[in-house]
Amino acid sequence: MLVRQVLTAAGHQVIEADCGVEGIRLAASQQPAIVLVDIDVPDLDGYEVTLRLRGMPTMQGTPIVAITGEGDREALLAVGADGSVDKPIDTARLPGVLAHFLAGNSERTVQGSDEILRARTQKIVERLEAKLVELSEANRRLEEAARLRQEFFQNMSHEFATPMTPVVGYLRLLLAEEVGPLTPLQRKCVDSIKTATDKLRFLVDTLLDVSHLETGRLHLFERTYDFAEVATKALAETTARLADAQVVVLREGFEQALEASGDPDKLRRAMVHILDNAIKFTPRHGRVGVLVRAANLDGVPCYQFMVTDSGPGISEDDQQRILEPFFQVDGSRTRVHGGVGLGLAYARHVALALGGHIRVESPPTAQVAGVLLRGTAVTLSVARRAHLEEVER
Repeated sequence: MLVRQVLTAAGHQVIEADCGVEGIRLAASQQPAIVLVDIDVPDLDGYEVTLRLRGMPTMQGTPIVAITGEGDREALLAVGADGSVDKPIDTARLPGVLAHFLAGNSERTVQGSDEILRARTQKIVERLEAKLVELSEANRRLEEAARLRQEFFQNMSHEFATPMTPVVGYLRLLLAEEVGPLTPLQRKCVDSIKTATDKLRFLVDTLLDVSHLETGRLHLFERTYDFAEVATKALAETTARLADAQVVVLREGFEQALEASGDPDKLRRAMVHILDNAIKFTPRHGRVGVLVRAANLDGVPCYQFMVTDSGPGISEDDQQRILEPFFQVDGSRTRVHGGVGLGLAYARHVALALGGHIRVESPPTAQVAGVLLRGTAVTLSVARRAHLEEVER
């Protein structure tokens, strides 16, 4: 703050960085007239920052002045500093000192610099070695945390799934009135319970899918299927959610027969996740477009399932991140939209396993049923004849 106040009053424009790495980045992008480096700057120290700056072609002619308390002046000059300013800073002399270096003056000499530079470089290597040891230990802890997370997902998913089975079974018995007739009020209550249970079961199934992804045990079954028929089943599975949200569906391409081979059940679940994501972000009375078509992916015949929506869209920076597990554009507790950020990650994994991929585009550029929606388009592609690496027959 003191340096900034003094130099600003003297007519200089000051750009600050609060650590060595940030200072190097700013120096490279801003091309300053002079650089002041505090020896005690965080992360990389002043010696290392000076050495890095002096090695950059664009900084060869830029004066570098070190601000030091008990620093080794000869070592500073050896690594590339043009001079130093001692602490505590003499505010009256500081503008004149900088003017001296801006005029092209330097205190650097070549005498004895090789030995000093080698000694300082050795200290830098020692610091980097210590950092590598620290990073290796941090990486080991991250790997252990990842292993524990896999076990947690696997155990939690099964613990959730086990009590769900009798709940779903008894609800079916109640709704079918196999244990006695229901009054209108009782049926309304049971219907509400079933709606909530279906949502919970969908979440549990998603957690099971992700636990299989985490542990590498997502087995794929290979058989012949109709791609358009699978898309129809996925759309039928989301009918209730579409009706609740009062969303209008635009359809195109469902009438054609698209024969393929792969795992239709995993594909259907991937499609359901994509549809569920579109429904979630489409406002009430909005529109969702669903397109099924044959295409080519890098010269390989494929089928595509594209879902567009009339939602708010998504920024370019987040378009790839939403395919990562657990990522949500709004992850706060007060967010409007629900979900845990797993559906699109699962869909991406299935698409890759079936020889395809997922592409996110916002706003969409393709029409569905002659209508161009302005939200987001998610396109799932799979090879017509998928060669599965992991197959259970």
